[in-house]
Amino acid sequence: MTSAAVLTVSDRGAAGTRADTAGPLAVAALREAGFDCADPVIIPDGADAVEQALHELLARGLRLIVTTGGTGIAARDETPEGTARVLERQLPGIPEELRRQGAARFPAAMLSRGLAGTAQGALIVNLPGSPGGVADGMPVILSVAPHVIAQLDGEDHR
Repeated sequence: MTSAAVLTVSDRGAAGTRADTAGPLAVAALREAGFDCADPVIIPDGADAVEQALHELLARGLRLIVTTGGTGIAARDETPEGTARVLERQLPGIPEELRRQGAARFPAAMLSRGLAGTAQGALIVNLPGSPGGVADGMPVILSVAPHVIAQLDGEDHR
């Protein structure tokens, strides 16, 4: 089984004052798709926290990391900045498609600043922190994740 992780980025979630409703949706989608995925890891907002958590997850050899939260325009929304510090190669088509599909249902989805790319043999994708954003985004991620991972392993194009 391919290993995956979900990283929920939320000050209130990390403090225990708000339930994580998006992370468990991402975990359920990953498990249903056949990925080995533990429960979400919850960290506070901030680029430094995101960067550190991603490095820790990559050190465990995970192949797919999905983040939820911190992709908006609020002052503490710095998930893309932390992710950018870790990515070796960006894959702009994934977040473009996530925004396109999300905006079709919820126009404010186009404000998401999420990134996607590869690092240390893994695919990393930022999703919004809303359950709707995760529900809309996981099919997009799961449609390309096996191909990305295969390419990272040196396989030919399918």
